[in-house]
Amino acid sequence: MRQGQKATPAPRTVYGARVRSGRPVVTFTLIGICAVSWILQLVTDGSWTERWAFAPFIARDEPWRFLTTAFLHSTNPLHILFNMYALWVMGQFLEPLLGRARFLTLFLLTAVAGSVGVLLLAGGPHDRAWYTAAIGASGAVFGLFGAAIPVLRQRGLQATQMVGLIVVNFALGFFIANVAWQAHLGGMIAGLALGAAFAYAPRERRALVGWGASALLLVVLVVLAAVNYGAV
Repeated sequence: MRQGQKATPAPRTVYGARVRSGRPVVTFTLIGICAVSWILQLVTDGSWTERWAFAPFIARDEPWRFLTTAFLHSTNPLHILFNMYALWVMGQFLEPLLGRARFLTLFLLTAVAGSVGVLLLAGGPHDRAWYTAAIGASGAVFGLFGAAIPVLRQRGLQATQMVGLIVVNFALGFFIANVAWQAHLGGMIAGLALGAAFAYAPRERRALVGWGASALLLVVLVVLAAVNYGAV
């Protein structure tokens, strides 16, 4: 019986991820990290935020800020509540389909892409945006929104509601103060690209295409940041 169980292939989703029962572990872990980080922001009177937040003027010498800023939020609880609710909803949809590793990769890369979007559109050292911190998981959340579109279309499902959700939330960034729409744009573009790679990869080359696209996206983000910093 043991030999037979070893010989039987584990059930897979349409995208090759192992079918798992229970809650989406990566999604809940990311939410937990954001929650703990937010509490640290409050109890340290902002020093935790200053240590990890992204701003174009400082991230060249401290590049980890491109990612760590995604785990910070405004002291206004509505900011983290909205982002964590969106992450919870999208995580329950995407993580079981893509698998834990690819879902985590998607979140992390689109978070970085959000910071790169802020950098590219900051305007340089003579612009106020160059010295303004951009915090929050919104870039990664919009990355998940973007990735969901090709996933839905590949499965033959209607993506109109998802597109409408993206448009509405993206438009809000122009009417609500202190919202980094640049991060939304950067994360969404990266999510669309990586989601398409995951969804439309040929079955026999799914791993190669998926991880190759992830590596390529990381290289593109690094190059864009390096070129921008070199230009200023």
